[in-house]
Amino acid sequence: MVRAALRDLARVAGVDEAGRGPLAGPVVAAAVILDRRRRIRGLADSKVLSPAERARLAPIIRRRALAFGIGWADRDEIDSINIFQATMLAMRRALLALPVTPTHVRVDGNRCPQLSDLPFACSFEAIVGGDARIAAISAASILAKTCRDAMMQALDSCYPGFELGTHKGYCTRAHLQALQGRAPSPLHRRSFSPVRCCLSDEEDDEALLRLLGLEEQEV
Repeated sequence: MVRAALRDLARVAGVDEAGRGPLAGPVVAAAVILDRRRRIRGLADSKVLSPAERARLAPIIRRRALAFGIGWADRDEIDSINIFQATMLAMRRALLALPVTPTHVRVDGNRCPQLSDLPFACSFEAIVGGDARIAAISAASILAKTCRDAMMQALDSCYPGFELGTHKGYCTRAHLQALQGRAPSPLHRRSFSPVRCCLSDEEDDEALLRLLGLEEQEV
């Protein structure tokens, strides 16, 4: 009985996201269940770690974790349902990608995604600042960040001229200058005002129709 309880306690998933603020690209979430027997030194909120530290820790997390899952929501979903709901969707997908069923879920922030209809029973809680306080959430933040960074670096060659591999889609001076000189790419979030300001009238109308859930009909 005690051993079973300890096994259940060990199946706590930490969940965090990366990419809520950028002007381009997906929002990515990770869920991690750490193995209590294989501790990982140096875990912390990914935002306070250097790229080199994140790159060092990510493969260690993947090797030593009991389980991990990655999920994301793309630009179309972000523009259709808003960035908050898209983040919740990415978190659900990360949890569904776990090869091991968690018995408890800890989510960074003050809100949890809809979890009551998942195909497994578990309790859940939201923890403000959890990425700095809870090891499993720290690990999830590192995997989400490194995964999204790798995606943006790969997409850079598909959409040249924006330096996506450098700023990863965030709102930097260089990114804004690039948007002023060329049309937004298919990765750019039309529902974000800095991108909306760069759309042509025709593109703006199409973006508005998508946001309203409407489609142009043939006459």
